[in-house]
Amino acid sequence: MVKAIRGLLTIVLGAGVISPAVSIAQHTTGTADVFVMTNNADKNEVIAYERTSDGNFIESHRYDTEGRGSGGTNDPLGAQGSLTFSIDHSFLFAANAGSGTVSVFRVQRGILSLADKEPSGGSEPVAVAQRQNLVYVVDAAGSGNVAGFFLRNDGHLQPIQNSTTFLSASGAGGASATISPDGQFLAVTERVANNIDVFRIQADGTLGQIVTNPSAGPGAFAARFAPDGKLLVSETGPAGAVNASAISSYSVLAGGTLSVISQSVPTLGSANCWNVITPDGARVYISNAASSTISGFTIGKGGNLTPIGATVVGSNPVGSGNLDIAISSDGKYIYTLNSAAGTIGVFAIQPDGTLNNVDEIQGLPKSVGFNGIAAL
Repeated sequence: MVKAIRGLLTIVLGAGVISPAVSIAQHTTGTADVFVMTNNADKNEVIAYERTSDGNFIESHRYDTEGRGSGGTNDPLGAQGSLTFSIDHSFLFAANAGSGTVSVFRVQRGILSLADKEPSGGSEPVAVAQRQNLVYVVDAAGSGNVAGFFLRNDGHLQPIQNSTTFLSASGAGGASATISPDGQFLAVTERVANNIDVFRIQADGTLGQIVTNPSAGPGAFAARFAPDGKLLVSETGPAGAVNASAISSYSVLAGGTLSVISQSVPTLGSANCWNVITPDGARVYISNAASSTISGFTIGKGGNLTPIGATVVGSNPVGSGNLDIAISSDGKYIYTLNSAAGTIGVFAIQPDGTLNNVDEIQGLPKSVGFNGIAAL
C-alpha cells in the first residue's frame, strides 16, 4: 500500500490552482523535480512538480508547448521518449504528436522557458533522442521516419539537410530512439514490426543505411543505450500471455548488426514497454504497466542482465497503469506515470537496488492520454 501523503494538497488541474492553505514560496525548494506531458489534443502542456520541505510534491507550473498532442486514453503514443531531457539536462524536448512539431525548453534551476518549436520532419512525432549537438525525432505515422536536427546553443533546432530516413516499412510503429554514448549509432525500435533498426551517424549528422535487426524476443518496444554502449530493449512478450514480459541486452557490431547478450530475461510482469538506466550504468528498471509493478536488473560486465532480488522490486497500486518511467539525475529516485490512476509513483532506490515506495503524487485526470515523464 502506498504511504499516505501527509498534508494532502488540493490541486485543481483545470485552473492550475493550488490550495491557498499552502505557500509555494515558503514550503518548496523553488525548483521542479519531475515533469509530465498532458498530450492534450487541444493544447499540449508540460506539468512541473516541486518537492516540498517535508518531502511531498505539489504542482508548481504548467508550460504550454504551443503544440497539440494526440489525445486518447492510455498510452496513445505507444512510445518512450516523447518528453526527454538533453544529456546535460539543460534542455527539455516535447513531442507534439497532434501538430507534428517538437518543442524545446531551456531549463534553468528547474524552470522552463520555451526556446523553439519546429516541424518534426514527418507525421506524429513520438520520440526524441539527443547527444551533443544532434537531435533525432521518430515520426510514427505515415511512412514512418527519423528526422535529424542540429541543436544550437540557444535551444533552436536546425533541420539537417537530407537527414530524413525511413523505417523498414510503413506502419512499422516507431517507438523509441537512442544514441550510443560514442555518438556513432542511432537505434530505433519498431514495436509493430518487432524490429530494432540501427543507423550509423555520419559526420554531417545524416544517417547511414538502415540495418534492420529482428528482436530477440516478441514485443520489442523501448530501447536505451547504457553508458558502456550496450543496448537494452524492453519486450512486452507474446500477445495475450500473462506476466511474460522480458528484457534483452545487445552489443552493436561495427556494421550496425546486433549481437544478443542476455536474451529475453523475464520481468515477471506484463506489458513491459519502458525502461530507464541508472546514471552509473549499474542497473536498469522497467515498468510493467499491466501488472502495476517495476522490475530491476543489474547490468554486469559485458552487458549481462541479472535480476535484482526477486525481480519485481517495486509496486504501484493495482490498476495504476504505470506507463512511462524516469530516474532522477542523481540516481536516487524512480518516477512512474500512472496514467490509469491519474498519479505519479515516487520510489527511492535502496542500496541493494530494491525500491521503497515513498510517495504517490495525486491529482492528475485518469485515462486521458498523458504520455511522457522526465526528471531532474
